[in-house]
Amino acid sequence: MMMIKTPICFFFIILTIIPHNKASNDHHQYYSSTNSLLINQTCKKCAEKSEVFSYNFCRASLQNVPITDAITNLQGLALVAMELALDNASSTILTIKNILEDNNNNIIVATTKNDLDPFLEIRLKDCLDLYSDAVTTLVEAIEAFMNQNYETARVWLSAVMEASSTCEEGFKERSSGDDVAESPLVKENYDLFQLSDIALCIATLLTFS
Repeated sequence: MMMIKTPICFFFIILTIIPHNKASNDHHQYYSSTNSLLINQTCKKCAEKSEVFSYNFCRASLQNVPITDAITNLQGLALVAMELALDNASSTILTIKNILEDNNNNIIVATTKNDLDPFLEIRLKDCLDLYSDAVTTLVEAIEAFMNQNYETARVWLSAVMEASSTCEEGFKERSSGDDVAESPLVKENYDLFQLSDIALCIATLLTFS
């Protein structure tokens, strides 16, 4: 994973440095204005093409990343979204491991107050596998995208979106008559789905442009 993140971060650093080295504050304001318009237009276009795509999430996510001030093309926005998705997936893996580790520690000290529901434990382990695969898949998607192989990137990004949906749906599969389990990963799954969808939409726009 580190092998792919290094060139991407280097790419972002270049985008950040160039405007400041050759531009004044007026130029920086120009880049920010151009970027804001690009984000707005891109998020709006993607939202119009899909009922599950969130315009508000798209705009907020891309505008909250400082590096996007220097990005003025779709390729840059897609890479930002994929980097955010990769960070999300990696962070979620740690979250799941911490939940499972806390549960194991409770069992070791023979306490039951905070023990996980066995069903939740199984689902979390399933999600751990899904997210571990998602990290690898996102790396493949980034590599394909950077090589302008947008069709392959779209396949990988769709797989990541499916993984987040599968994780979330798994918590609803309890046997009939039992209470529905509350997913502890609602936000993580939603964020990964939406971030991947941003990159997927942009890859689609580039494929058919």
